Amino acid sequence: MTIRFNGRERWAAAAVGVSLALLPVAAPLPLSSAVTPAAVAQTSKPVLRIGAIPDQKPEKLNRLYGLVANELSKQLGVDVKYVPVTNYAAAVSAFRTGNLDLVWFGGLTGVQARLQKPGSQVIAQRDIDAKFQSVFIANSKSQLKPISSINGLKELKGKRVTFGSQSSTSGRLMPQYFLAQAGVKPSQFAGGAPGFSGSHDATVALVQSGAYDAGALNKQVWEANLASGKANKAKVYAIWTTPGYPDYHLIAQSDLNQRFGAGFTGNLRQAILSWRTSNPEQKAILELFGAQRFIGAKASDYAKIEQVGRQIGKIR
Repeated sequence: MTIRFNGRERWAAAAVGVSLALLPVAAPLPLSSAVTPAAVAQTSKPVLRIGAIPDQKPEKLNRLYGLVANELSKQLGVDVKYVPVTNYAAAVSAFRTGNLDLVWFGGLTGVQARLQKPGSQVIAQRDIDAKFQSVFIANSKSQLKPISSINGLKELKGKRVTFGSQSSTSGRLMPQYFLAQAGVKPSQFAGGAPGFSGSHDATVALVQSGAYDAGALNKQVWEANLASGKANKAKVYAIWTTPGYPDYHLIAQSDLNQRFGAGFTGNLRQAILSWRTSNPEQKAILELFGAQRFIGAKASDYAKIEQVGRQIGKIR
């Protein structure tokens, strides 16, 4: 049905239309008053994100760095969160992109991280890290015997040998360096190349099972496996321990003072250096780290590690 207006009705409708057109319209909010992600980030409280290379089982790492996060939060008065990573390369990548603020690196990964993030700072190392050691282990059926000098590593030619992670200092870099000193190339192992277990604990398990004749790993983890009974002396044993070299250390981003306040990096360093076994919470942390305390460290301490890393192509 069509609706028709007479003259008077058309005039009234027109008047209403004019009135509506004259009503005030709310002005749009200025862009500066809108809530943006950047504005939220500026007003939110910063979180110190800590991480570590996954050199041991996740359960132990979660426990250790959960305790570290709690202790640092209490000492520094900031929120601290442990962010686990899947492998060594992921730890370096997360530090490079700024997704981790403080990371526990091995010697090699620490050098890689610092070179990729200029300005980052070495914070501390354990009292055992200035002269860290690796150990070569063998399966009892391998017929490998303990050796008294580096030249004895020649016995590994033709054997099935595994390292840990490809970027591990104590589980790959330095063992390969000492093998080279003995004139042994990885291509001379059975199969033409070494295996890579991914972690020190895995190296022990693989050699003990007979999957490999021999392997190299962090001496500290080897001793922990012996103490816990996970390493069966009737099936796997040590054949040689390397000389000492610098290894693990903590590295922090360069912008912590800007994000957390003036002097924060120095306060972070002093907090970690203050940990003592006389404090129950700190004692638990130090025991899991296998140390009595943390000591000062600097980038130049790892010059030898960088040199060896370049020799085997892990640093370019």
